[in-house]
Amino acid sequence: MADNIENKLDKIEKNLLKAIADIEKTPMGAFNIRENGKGIARNTTANIDIVTKQDKPGIDIIVKPNTQNESVHIPVLLTEAGFNDVVYNDFYIGENANVVIVAGCGIHNSSCETSEHDGIHTFHLAKGAKVKYIEKHYGEGNGTGDRILNPQTIVFLEDGATLEMETVQIKGVTSTIRETKGELGDNSNLVITERIMTHENQTAKTIFDVNLNGENSSVHVASRSIARDNSVQEFISNVNGNNKCFGHVECDAIIMDKAKVTSTPKIVANHVDASLVHEAAIGKIAGEQIIKLMSLGLTEKEAEEQIISGFLK
Repeated sequence: MADNIENKLDKIEKNLLKAIADIEKTPMGAFNIRENGKGIARNTTANIDIVTKQDKPGIDIIVKPNTQNESVHIPVLLTEAGFNDVVYNDFYIGENANVVIVAGCGIHNSSCETSEHDGIHTFHLAKGAKVKYIEKHYGEGNGTGDRILNPQTIVFLEDGATLEMETVQIKGVTSTIRETKGELGDNSNLVITERIMTHENQTAKTIFDVNLNGENSSVHVASRSIARDNSVQEFISNVNGNNKCFGHVECDAIIMDKAKVTSTPKIVANHVDASLVHEAAIGKIAGEQIIKLMSLGLTEKEAEEQIISGFLK
């Protein structure tokens, strides 16, 4: 275990780590903490190695076959005004391994300059491997400068592999383009849960592009979002069923104030046994929901916030 770095972090850094990775000090297990383009702390284990790339910024995370119940934390912090960070992280998960990976980026920007992080994460899951991947994005600061986050996730699942993704962005991000691409083998399974909230003049665009190539492969995408004030959201999904497979995409959005939300589904069956479903719903908070909560003693604003909190869980 590496030396605890808690004393090396200031209040802003601790708050960002808490927001994006639910940690305030050195996590257990393997980890790599990156701030303003540089690694500030790293730990490996007997089963999980982290190697710095030589040709571009980023790391390779290598998990040995049959590794069970271990975790990897790879948070990124941006605290320098006007910093633009690009990182390429590759995950190589061995056969029958089962691990949890926690990523995400926190930006603190109190300047008039733009701060941006573009993270390109590529997952290679060997046969029978299982990964739960949690990614949180968060922005804060009183400056007028933009806080931009553009995550890209590329997934390759071999036979029988499972990747469960949970992505969250509910505060402080001025603009984001979130793109996920997947190539699935036989009996593999991709599960994605997305939660987004935008407000003021923020914009958020989500793109899912998944190829169900393997027999009995499956994907389940569930997106829940809330657009407030003058913010704009766009959801695009493209699922191709190229074999006997199952795909289910659902997009539910609450629209408020003068916000705008667009959902563009596309499902393509290239095989007679491809079963694909898309569901989309956009609407405002139902008045009877607010009235019911107000009858229990809540104000209208409290009732509204209670509904929003429950919707994003």
